[in-house]
Parts: sequence; C-alpha cells; structure tokens
Amino acid sequence: MSKVPKLILTLGIVLVIGVGSVELTAAQGEPLRRVHIPYFSGDVRWAEAAVFWFGEVTPTHNSADVRAAYTDDQLHLRVAVFDRRIWYDTTPSTSDLTNWDAVSIYLNLDGAEGTAPGLKAYRFVAQFSYWESRQNYQAAYRGTGSGWVQSGLTFTTESVYRGTGGPNKDADNRGWVASFHIPFSSLGLSAPPPEGTIWGMAVIVHDRDDSAGTSIPNQSWPEWMEPNRPASWGELSFGQPDYTPPPAVQTGSVVIRHKLGGAVVTDGAVGGGTTCGDGLDFWTQWGEANYAGQADFNVQNQADVADWPCFSRYYVTFPLNAIPAGKVILSATLTLHQFGNSGGGEWGTPDPSLIQVFTVDESWNEATLTWNNSPLAAENVSAAWVDAFTKFPGWPGVPRTWDVSRAVAEAYNAGRPLRLALYSADTAYHSGKYFVSSDTGDWNAQGRPTLTVVWGEQAATVHKRVWPVAPAGGGRVTYTLSLLGSGRPLTLTDNLPAQVSAPGPIQVSGGPAASYAPGLHRLTWSGSPAAGQPVTITFPVTVQASGPLAVFNTVVLTDGQGFVFTDTAVFVVDAYQMWLPVLLRNS
Repeated sequence: MSKVPKLILTLGIVLVIGVGSVELTAAQGEPLRRVHIPYFSGDVRWAEAAVFWFGEVTPTHNSADVRAAYTDDQLHLRVAVFDRRIWYDTTPSTSDLTNWDAVSIYLNLDGAEGTAPGLKAYRFVAQFSYWESRQNYQAAYRGTGSGWVQSGLTFTTESVYRGTGGPNKDADNRGWVASFHIPFSSLGLSAPPPEGTIWGMAVIVHDRDDSAGTSIPNQSWPEWMEPNRPASWGELSFGQPDYTPPPAVQTGSVVIRHKLGGAVVTDGAVGGGTTCGDGLDFWTQWGEANYAGQADFNVQNQADVADWPCFSRYYVTFPLNAIPAGKVILSATLTLHQFGNSGGGEWGTPDPSLIQVFTVDESWNEATLTWNNSPLAAENVSAAWVDAFTKFPGWPGVPRTWDVSRAVAEAYNAGRPLRLALYSADTAYHSGKYFVSSDTGDWNAQGRPTLTVVWGEQAATVHKRVWPVAPAGGGRVTYTLSLLGSGRPLTLTDNLPAQVSAPGPIQVSGGPAASYAPGLHRLTWSGSPAAGQPVTITFPVTVQASGPLAVFNTVVLTDGQGFVFTDTAVFVVDAYQMWLPVLLRNS
C-alpha cells in the first residue's frame, strides 16, 4: 500500500498536510499480480529475494522463475527460463534482439496505469549470449507518450545456459538465466524509492527454438499484459507487506483443518515432487504431472536452472465459513508439519529455506492441478525460515508456521475462501522441504495443514475536522465529528476551546441528538450505533480571538469495552498571507 500525500493550500501561509492510504488494484476484470521485493543493504541474497513464476513446460513453451530485490542503488531481477532449445544471434542487431531467446523487463514509475508508455515508462531487453560482450546483446527504451524510443540508459546484464546440447544446435538443454541490474539513477532517481512505493512492471520471455525462427508465442507476466498499455501490467512494490487490524475486541477463534468439524481443506503440489519427476519425460510429461491424493508434498527451488525438474510448489485452499459474519480478523497462522527434507548424507547438511506464502485469486481443482495450469500468484504476503534436519523427528513432524493475517483478512472481507501457494527462492542444491498434506491418513490428522484464526468485534473510531483552517478573528468555522459504531454503547465528549463561541445549530446524522453544556463549554453525545455504522455531528462556532493564533481542540470517544479514541483539529486565526505571483503568457 502506498502513502499518498494530500495537500490543502489556503490563501494564508497555513499548510495542513495529511497522509492517506490508497490501495492499488489490478485493472477491472483481471486478478491482481503484485510482487513485494525486499531491500538489501549490500549484495543481494538471492535465496531471500521475492520470487514469482509464469509460463509452461512443453517442447516449445517456456516456464520462468523470476527473483527480484533492490539495494541502495539498483533494482535487481534474475529470470531463470526452462528452455529446451537455446538460440542466439552471433551477429546481433538491436532491432531484432527479441527474435531470439531473450527477456524484456517493463517498468512504469507511475504505476500500472496508462493506455500508452509515458515518459516514466522503461523497457530493458537482454538476449542470451554465450561468450560475447553483453553490450551487444542488450538495449534500453523509454516511453514517448505514444510508443517507445531507444535510449542510452545505463544498465548491466548477465546470461548463462545449462544443458548438454549447447546453444544454436538442434539439441536439448535445460534452460538459461538472464540477470538485470538497473541503476535507479538511470530512471532519474537519486535514491531507491521509499518503502511502499508501487511501480508498474511486466516481464516477457521471448523464445526461439530453431535457426529458421519458427514463430513461438511469448510467455508473459502478467499473462494478459500488453507491451504498450501499462494499465495491463503487474505491480512492483518496494518493501514487504504488513497487516495492522482495525481496532477491535477479541471475541473468538477457530482452528481449520481437513475433516476437523467437517471442514474440507484441499491441497495439491505441482512440479517434480520429492523424486525430481523421476520416470517422466521432462518436456512432454513433467509439466502435466498431477499428484492428487498424495499424503505429502515438497517445496523446492534452487539457482541452477539445470535442476528445474526438482522444483516443486504447493497450493492449499481453506474455507472461512466457520468465522462468523461481521468480524475483524486480528491474526491468522498457517501451520505445516515438516517430516523431512532433501540432502543429507553424501550431499552434506542442507541449508534452511525461506519459504514464501502467496495469495491466489483463481480457484483450482486438485484432480487436474499441474505445473502448466496452476494459478499464478496474486502477491507474496508472508515468509518464514524452515530448517533442515538429518534425523526423522517422529510424527506428526515439526510444526512450521507462517503469519497469514493479511491474506485471511482480505479473503474473509471479500467473501471467498483462503487460497494460498508456497514456493521458495532457494539457491542451494538439495533445498527441498517435505511436509504432510491434507490427504494424510486419519492416524496423522494433527499433521494436516492447519489455519488458526483469531477474530474480534470492531471497535469504534472517531475523526475531527474543522473548516476553514485559516479564519479571520470574528469569523465562523464548522467542526465535523465523524465516528463509526461498534455495536456497543459509546460516549463522545468535546471540550470546546475558549477561543470559540457556543455552538450554533448542532446537526447529527445516523444517531441520537447531541447536547451542549454552556457552563462547561462542552458538547456531549451518546449512543449505540451498529458496528461500522457512521454517525456525523456538525456544528458552527464563531471565532472570539484575534491572531495570529493556533487553536487546538481534541474530541474523546469512549467505547463500552474500555477503548478510548481521540482526534485533534486545529485552525489558525489571522494567519499571515502569502500571495503567489500571477504569470501571464502570450499564446
């Protein structure tokens, strides 16, 4: 969520600045595609980078894993492409870089907005190459408002391939990697964007599988992106997401697990499982493998693209209908039980894995779920370290937990089940972590994936505003008190400042009348509006002081459960005025 400043400018010198929140969403009718990327103060630790995926694995289609992060001076992206045939131009030309195996990165500093690439839109292209100088295999472009123009922007790339066939041959390989390092200075910035900033971003993998250049469709993220329409791109968010629940009183909790209380929790894995797809043809069968009904699953990734048949991703759907309507989600925890991991023995002690949790907007079917048809992530919302061990710990396994409060709150408020995916950005070999699935036998029911949700009743809120913010002595200002009910008794007290008169007509919308005590110069109100019900109280007063003078006033709202909320409004009497010059220009 990005913070957007709101500015109120008066004719005087008074500037009142507030900060509000604007939630950016995907284009209408399209699921959200957003990636939150971490900051590193030194070198990027790729195993802790954000990761997302797209594409398919077939003889002529590519799948891709993208890792992303940023440092003090650069944006870093690493695209690992699962590609059977690798072809590049030995006499490269900027005009046809994308006619060979290449990656295009699209960025828009104005967000995923606009019907054409503007001046803050950029495109960076890198074609695979073997030993040749990278400068001849990359190019940068900038938006013009209607299209793209090549630019001399500084950035660096690297590429490497993995396989036995070799590039520019009709022989099988495993894939290749393109890494991008884009200085913020090349984008007109002197420092990294503030945390919470959201840019538009898209990625295209271009594919070539023979010397003739037989046409092959691009693979893209988001899957519906249009290169010349930034509004169709995904979102790149700087920093990690968090969740702060609204004020609420805890009133209940629930444990959701397959078969517990009649709950149906479906899950499934895609990729190579715990056997690296043993027995499958990697190009014609691996991407279509289905593991419905398996009692366990693996989460695995690594930096060496040659081992993508070992990569494995997990999906799970929890129903939320056990949570009563109208509640506030205070916290939610996902618990998986780990019973093993890859590595150990002759391969040495495995490294821990930072396993990431993603929300998924689309439904899926366990009986047909595969790598090639599995949903893309909506956004990455949580992560937790999972250690490896060399000795079986005994059933139900070792509990591993993730904070999924934000994901549960969003799904619950939208009236849909919680759909999650788990994956990692591991770089080490033998990084797989093995967990118990919902399909394990009843003897190991405790080991099944578990969601624990704590909820509460909404507490009240109050806000106080005054207008105008720079009146003259003897002038009038109007106070507006806005509150939301909690379903419990509320009491509002507003001790008016000595510099104003008794209130004029007091108008109340959404609740009982307010009263004024002249001797105390105090306005009071009480009521029991329903949770979330708005109540608005407005009243004018006359300013009985001269300035320049700042006049502060605080309202206090007490909730029946003991919560106390306050808000303060301020205006400046007889503010000094600053007149701006008028500019005249001949047309």
